[in-house]
Amino acid sequence: MRPAPKPAAPKAPGEGPPITPAGMAALRARYDHLLGTERPAIVEIVSWAAGNGDRSENGDYLYGRKRMREIDRELAHLARRMKACRVVDPARQEDRGRVWFGATVEIADEDDNRKHLTFVGDDEQDASKGLIGWSAPIARALRGAALGDLRRVALPGGEKEWEVMMITYPPAP
Repeated sequence: MRPAPKPAAPKAPGEGPPITPAGMAALRARYDHLLGTERPAIVEIVSWAAGNGDRSENGDYLYGRKRMREIDRELAHLARRMKACRVVDPARQEDRGRVWFGATVEIADEDDNRKHLTFVGDDEQDASKGLIGWSAPIARALRGAALGDLRRVALPGGEKEWEVMMITYPPAP
């Protein structure tokens, strides 16, 4: 069995895609859970199953090996992301009058349909919670926008114009 990959040291500040401190903590927690809980349990099952004889028809062994490969792939992916991403704390944003990484915005379309969005790292995005990845089309369109600015966003159903109604950031430390 090959050992699990180790996370590499993060890149220097200013490099790589942004991620919030909470997003990095979530990646780290997932990595630690896989490495410290799930992988050892699967290794134990595979070791036990390997001792039961014929491995070609041993479901526990075959499933365990498959699951271990999945875990190792996810560990490698998480290690790459933790190494590549740079932590950006939205609470430390100095230009709070414009839409930058970590901003929570309220936008309205021509029909005054309003949306609340928070721009986070791509690893943190969850549209059902209003968390939009920083590389998403709407995030790219709104970057640098100030209160009252109109921006066009390309959507699957065509372009739509949005007005920035509110911009907030977490409180400064």
